[in-house]
Amino acid sequence: MNTNKQIFKTLAIATLIFCVRTSYSQDTTKAKPEFKPSGKVWGYAFGDYFMKMHADSLNRGKTQYANMPNNSNAFEFRRVYLGYNYDISEKFSSEFLLSYEGQTLSDNATRTVFIKAANIRWKKILPNTDLIFGQSATPAFATTTEKIWAYRSVEKTIMDMRGIVSSNDLGLALQSKLISNDKTEVGLHLMVGNGTAQKLEFDRFKKIYGGVYALVMNKKILIDLYGDYNRDQNDPYHKSKITMKAAFAYTSDMITAGVELYNQTQEHYAIKADSATGKKDTANVMSFGASVFVKGRIIKDKLGYFARYDMYNPDNTFGADKYYFSGGLPNTESFITAGLDYTPVKNVHIMPNIWYNSYSSRVKNSSGLTKNDYDMVARLTFYYLFK
Repeated sequence: MNTNKQIFKTLAIATLIFCVRTSYSQDTTKAKPEFKPSGKVWGYAFGDYFMKMHADSLNRGKTQYANMPNNSNAFEFRRVYLGYNYDISEKFSSEFLLSYEGQTLSDNATRTVFIKAANIRWKKILPNTDLIFGQSATPAFATTTEKIWAYRSVEKTIMDMRGIVSSNDLGLALQSKLISNDKTEVGLHLMVGNGTAQKLEFDRFKKIYGGVYALVMNKKILIDLYGDYNRDQNDPYHKSKITMKAAFAYTSDMITAGVELYNQTQEHYAIKADSATGKKDTANVMSFGASVFVKGRIIKDKLGYFARYDMYNPDNTFGADKYYFSGGLPNTESFITAGLDYTPVKNVHIMPNIWYNSYSSRVKNSSGLTKNDYDMVARLTFYYLFK
């Protein structure tokens, strides 16, 4: 009997020791490794060999090729990025980015760079919410529609191209993922900034940005809504800008298609009268634009295609029977680009494409090339990434 008790005690002690050792082993296995600060250099560049095949007779527009004469041709970079991301701790990270953006030239016409991003991120300052201070992306398009379009190397999205909103600003931002799982993602991006992108600014007015996006249906459908408000002056009269944007896109393995619409009210940005000697008065400028794009693949990981059409009206309220002392934007514009995307190896792209922008005048009695003309450029675009 005593022998049986002794055996039972021995087995119980052995089992207890085994359980304790197993538990300790599991705890050791699951122990979180000590955080080590680390950083990463990254960047990309794109540029072209371009040939201007046709030039608008009146040199209208503000696009990159607007004022170049016919038959202009050159090799040129349109963007070069050099960035460094650094994880300071589990709660803090930083970003620094230098950029050359095409026609950014110094007095002696050499290429110059500027600070595109310099910020610190406080991760999860609130549940699923990060706080960013410094020069960072605005909610307008850089983190949503530009990613879906995915051909910034060919052309900016419509609001960026037309100078409606900047891609980045200096200020304070909150980025939150309200829902995040395998099938759905809903995010919120709020920001208050100077409203001048990389330019210095010291006035008392600030720009307020807000954007919300949703990726639904297994993240195949994007719904993106955005708005901003910026007051520019109070005296001698109030001036401000209010922007609204909506974008929708569908993505599958073979094709992506999307549409982006915006409207901007520029309060009291025009001064006009019924005639050159008439009584002057301020007026609003109403800018509107719509962009439709499609892209897809022909051969997986090797050959793709893209095409886009934009309609741009700088002022829906323009009156051909009015005399404008300032403001007064008589030309509507249409933009088209299309091309192929050849990828010889990962992160290297060669893209033959056509760039076309037309102008239509609303001035009374305009005709011929004054009424309608265009700029057209043939390009061979090179794009490569290193990271």
